[in-house]
Amino acid sequence: MRKQGRTDANQAAIVASLRAAAKYVRLSVFVTSAVGNGFPDIVVGYLGRNFLIEIKDPKKPPSARKLTEAEDGFHSKWDGQVATCGTFDEILKVIGLTFRA
Repeated sequence: MRKQGRTDANQAAIVASLRAAAKYVRLSVFVTSAVGNGFPDIVVGYLGRNFLIEIKDPKKPPSARKLTEAEDGFHSKWDGQVATCGTFDEILKVIGLTFRA
């Protein structure tokens, strides 16, 4: 049985920013941090593609931003796209969106 996963302090703000951006571009975001087993924190849909994003807090020291063993296992075994990001802008870059409000 897996222990309850923790979310980084910046996750709520990033999700809120993505949902705010969805007012201007066709974009969707679904929080998946409770899935467990190393599955990424959010899935972002943009232009018919799905982007798996693991969120890490850039304010934490590098040692605290490392992937957990489960996350690392998922990333290494997943045969599709998966990225680790710490900011809204990093996610926009991953999905290929230039956005200015």
